[in-house]
Amino acid sequence: MHKAVLRKIYKEKRSKLSFQEIVILQKNIYQQIYNLDISKIRNVHIFLTLEKFKEINTQPIIAYFRNNGKQIIVSKSNFKNSSLTHFVLEEETILEISTYGIPEPLVATPFDEKEIDLVFVPLLISDEQNYRVGYGKGFYDRFLSNCNNDCKKIGLNFFKPIAKISDINKFDFPLDAVIYPKE
Repeated sequence: MHKAVLRKIYKEKRSKLSFQEIVILQKNIYQQIYNLDISKIRNVHIFLTLEKFKEINTQPIIAYFRNNGKQIIVSKSNFKNSSLTHFVLEEETILEISTYGIPEPLVATPFDEKEIDLVFVPLLISDEQNYRVGYGKGFYDRFLSNCNNDCKKIGLNFFKPIAKISDINKFDFPLDAVIYPKE
């Protein structure tokens, strides 16, 4: 299937998940994250949850990595050029909701994306080759293409990958792994 069709289908599927279903799915995802070997990880980039789209609550993930001595990195979105700028998320960092509903740091220390060791990537659906369908603006494809070669890129999703996204192009960036609820 094409990305536009998949985007519509999986936005709808996610919107229909109940609060209880999300809690159960998230617990499964969190457990898989807690089982990762993070011994060589120093800087973790993670998206801040868009609640209106029922994204995975990343606060427990942030707390886990912070409690394990890792530095947390988040982004601000520039919708004029579809780019992300990255900042250190301290416990005292004040977040504001952007005009697009995205939580972003009000004031924070800039961070070089080349220094990121692990990126957790939001997505609507992925395929078995670890390509993803996001919201369609290309923010993460641009960002991931600029990360260093050793940076691990892991998608987080409520749904099992499909066999294949049919319209992958040269701008799409495969992930190293996708974490989704296992049975």
